Amino acid sequence: MTAPGAQGPRAVLVGTMGAGKTTVGRIVAERLGVAFADSDAIVEERAGKVVQDIFVEDGEAAFRELEREAVAWALAHHDGVLSLGGGAVLDPATRALLAAHPVVFLRVGLADAVKRVGLGTGRPLLLGNVRSRVKQLLDERTPVYEGVARITVETDGRGPAEVAAEIVTAIASQGEPT
Repeated sequence: MTAPGAQGPRAVLVGTMGAGKTTVGRIVAERLGVAFADSDAIVEERAGKVVQDIFVEDGEAAFRELEREAVAWALAHHDGVLSLGGGAVLDPATRALLAAHPVVFLRVGLADAVKRVGLGTGRPLLLGNVRSRVKQLLDERTPVYEGVARITVETDGRGPAEVAAEIVTAIASQGEPT
């Protein structure tokens, strides 16, 4: 929840790749009648190139700096639904900023995540064995997602509309305006 009078997203979706943050986020935004934003899209717009090219041409550190700036801007200026890239929560400054917002962790298990990301085309962190890399990311990041989230929603075996409905209900029960 943002402080009284402060701007900020109605919901911030976090989770690993394959959790459904973008798909579900668009549905939640539509149901709430607000705009949707994705931190990766903000980074791409500002950098003038896609995330994969930033990783290849500039390196992960450069991408993470762009991501940190994009997330900070969106948390201060976007008042709809915001989806964060899977690694955005690894930055301590970003985690501190998230404390003032309604963060929703979309939890996905290994099997569903691997099915959803496929062969990882366009996902720079999935080079090599997709299944083992997704498992490693889940193991490393799940405790961080849990630490920043006010709401956790299980996504395994569920469609995006069902997950979105649970988020809208949960936000309402947390006292967030819907």
